Amino acid sequence: MRTDVQSFAVAHLLRRPAAREVGGFVAGFDPSTTSPYVNYATPFPGTEPTDRDIADLIAAFRERGLTPRLEFAPDTAPAVEPVLRRAGFRTEAVHEYLVCTPATLTAPGSGAGPVEVESPVTDADYTAIDAALSEAFGGEFPPSPEGAARLRRTEEGGGAVRFVRAADGGCAGAAICSAPAEDTAELAGVGTLPAYRGRGIAAAVTSTLAATLFGRGARSVWLEYSGEGSRRVYERVGFRPGGTRLYVSLEA
Repeated sequence: MRTDVQSFAVAHLLRRPAAREVGGFVAGFDPSTTSPYVNYATPFPGTEPTDRDIADLIAAFRERGLTPRLEFAPDTAPAVEPVLRRAGFRTEAVHEYLVCTPATLTAPGSGAGPVEVESPVTDADYTAIDAALSEAFGGEFPPSPEGAARLRRTEEGGGAVRFVRAADGGCAGAAICSAPAEDTAELAGVGTLPAYRGRGIAAAVTSTLAATLFGRGARSVWLEYSGEGSRRVYERVGFRPGGTRLYVSLEA
């Protein structure tokens, strides 16, 4: 059983502006947003919570007006899920994650032609990336100044944001990688505008980000995929099956 991804999840949430430890969990709160995809909790590996621990965790969310929500690798803390179920938590999703190491990383093929991957520099770059990723994911995450600011904090805080410039000077596609923790880093938000799909952009930004983090000392980079098509893209640049992560929440 590997615990690096779960240990990373704990360390990553502890970076949140208002992170809080509750029992055997860390709740990563960010006052700049109410998004449940930013404000959630995860258990420390091996945690064996009581019903009281879960009640305290729920209260920490409720007092902030947030939906209690967790993301974690269940095999690293097998005692957690049964107690959450007793409290009424329901499954949102179960995702497989893939892991890339320096030994497995492969440069993407040329596809429809060479793809130039860039690092954002200006506020306009960050704004364009935020807007493009919002559109790529169907508006699930509306673009905002706060979203662009979070991208900049990622880049300036030891993580990385990479993008491919669109013909109009904006963003055609991009992805984000967190700063490393526990020798690994999470790559997320791989998105391409519909008009630019099929040109190798996702593979190019994914491969570039992984190489960037390896250059900074990470021993692995991991990500979750949304479908078989994206899985094939990631596997082509060196990502391999690593395990599963469970997403659960408690509605009012």
